[in-house]
Amino acid sequence: MEFETVCGLEVHTELLTETKIFCSCTTDFGGEPNTHCCEVCTGMPGTLPVLNEKVLEFAVRCGVALGCEITRFNRFDRKNYFYPDLPKAYQISQLYLPICKNGCVEINDSINGGKKKIRIHEIHMEEDAGKLIHVNGKSLVNYNRAGVPLLEIVSEPDLSNGAEAAEYTEKLREILMFCGISDCKMQEGSLRADVNVSVRKKGSSILETRTEMKNLSSFRAIKAAVDGEAKRQIELIKNGGEVIQQTRRFDEKAEKSFPMRNKEEAKDYKYFPEPDIPPLSISGEYIENVKSSLPEMPDEKKKRYVKIGLTEYDADVICSDLNSVSLFEKTSEITALPKETANWILGEVAAILKEGNKTVTPELLAKVILLNKSGKITREAAKETLSACASSSLPPEEYIKNNSLEALNDERLIENTAKKIIALNEKAVNEYKSGKDKALNYLVGQCMRELKGKAPADSVREIIAKLMK
Repeated sequence: MEFETVCGLEVHTELLTETKIFCSCTTDFGGEPNTHCCEVCTGMPGTLPVLNEKVLEFAVRCGVALGCEITRFNRFDRKNYFYPDLPKAYQISQLYLPICKNGCVEINDSINGGKKKIRIHEIHMEEDAGKLIHVNGKSLVNYNRAGVPLLEIVSEPDLSNGAEAAEYTEKLREILMFCGISDCKMQEGSLRADVNVSVRKKGSSILETRTEMKNLSSFRAIKAAVDGEAKRQIELIKNGGEVIQQTRRFDEKAEKSFPMRNKEEAKDYKYFPEPDIPPLSISGEYIENVKSSLPEMPDEKKKRYVKIGLTEYDADVICSDLNSVSLFEKTSEITALPKETANWILGEVAAILKEGNKTVTPELLAKVILLNKSGKITREAAKETLSACASSSLPPEEYIKNNSLEALNDERLIENTAKKIIALNEKAVNEYKSGKDKALNYLVGQCMRELKGKAPADSVREIIAKLMK
């Protein structure tokens, strides 16, 4: 019997607002425990929540970017349950009239090839809970995160495996970041996913019993959780067992899930309309204003990058980080060399920034690229200059002059040096003449060393090859 996986995701993203959803407490990550909270976000008696207008704007912005219908009349509901990190014993969320419905995200179809649309069932606004910290057999609670605004993006069960689930989450992350809605720092919990998985006989359209794994905070974990849980369910069914609807904990190290509790249904939360927040009525003009403020979306930007000479890989990597996008666009505008700019960003710039305490501005990068392309400095000298100037305010031209890095363009000197290297390396010369191209690289390297790296490598290669004809 063949089985297929059916998966849907509930992706939670914390919003880039300065204050919480219903009070004026800061949303800054970290801080001393229980210092970013007040009477409102800890649910003290007699307090009243007031909706942060920026949360509404970001929710509409997200919905428009994902092609959703915006619910013009929507409201909040109370989701009642007790948990130590939920001080009010209820969460303000949206069940009956969520703000966005019926969107989609396009990913690669891993089963049939081509593209595949993952439908978005709804997007709703809600508040985050606090955080429990377990130390030495005790559970401590930190309410700093309680009341931080969230959007929950709920997909339809259209995903077929872990790779698709991870790609879908990556695409969501790109869109959310490009819209300026969230920083999507998974390591800080500002983007996390609840994974719902079931399996069924291949070709069936029936949705079987599902399990849920909560708060997965990396693409690797999402992929492993989906595939691992599907495998567990298939083995269970083949051995005569029955899948139980439950919430499970996924252990990333063991790549296995373990039961936590039976899965609740909506009725278990005793939802009712939130009495302290009036319903929201959104005008068509408001939606159009938000729509007109949207930047170019990742897929459109990638297509444009490919048209101007980048590979699809280049475009994907650059668009995965907003700082890289900004650096690429501003630098290539100055240089008019988009492919060369992309190569530098993905290569030398990425290596330099990993070192820490260095900043590569578009002006600096453009200057170094143009100095190299004009033949004034070699590629190696350009790398050295970029790295040095990224940690100081020294202009590239001054660093090049101070360190005598100007390119050597004396063809006679290059030719004489090449002749010397050829005479000293008879074995490499014979290997090159017998068809071993790697021998030429060796000779070029020896010549460059003799010239202290100041000669253009292309010129050296051309002269050596010409002399050995």
